[in-house]
Amino acid sequence: MKARGISHIAVCVRDLDKSLEFYRDILGMTVSLDAIQDTSTGSRAYTYKHRRDTRRVVHLSWGEGEEPYLVMTCHPGDEPDGQPIKLDQIGVSHFSFTVDDVVGLANELVAKGVEIPGGIEAFTNRDGQLSAFYVIDPDGILVQFDSGSTA
Repeated sequence: MKARGISHIAVCVRDLDKSLEFYRDILGMTVSLDAIQDTSTGSRAYTYKHRRDTRRVVHLSWGEGEEPYLVMTCHPGDEPDGQPIKLDQIGVSHFSFTVDDVVGLANELVAKGVEIPGGIEAFTNRDGQLSAFYVIDPDGILVQFDSGSTA
């Protein structure tokens, strides 16, 4: 099998409305789906750590039909467990978006009150250039923005 690419990235969040304020309202992503799904039967029932009857699912992207897109889920009425991980822990530690103006976006996000761990200075290289940085979303998940040239 040869994979053609990543179709989507899914993230479970504590408060989907609060996450939408970040991803949709601050970052400018577009919602293409917002639905309640039955998770009590079928294949989804076998992919959860705990029994969940329903989930709210939202699909976000930068444009119509673009991949990969971001899927955010929550379980209304249920309290999720677990904590977001950092770069030195097992599991998906972050996801990254390529942007045209890394410095401009960093300054815009700071002005909007978004936390950049260690500040912009922590991600500036010896030559004073910023090619990538991380922010922390409302659930503590690391989200990276880069110019497309970082590893």
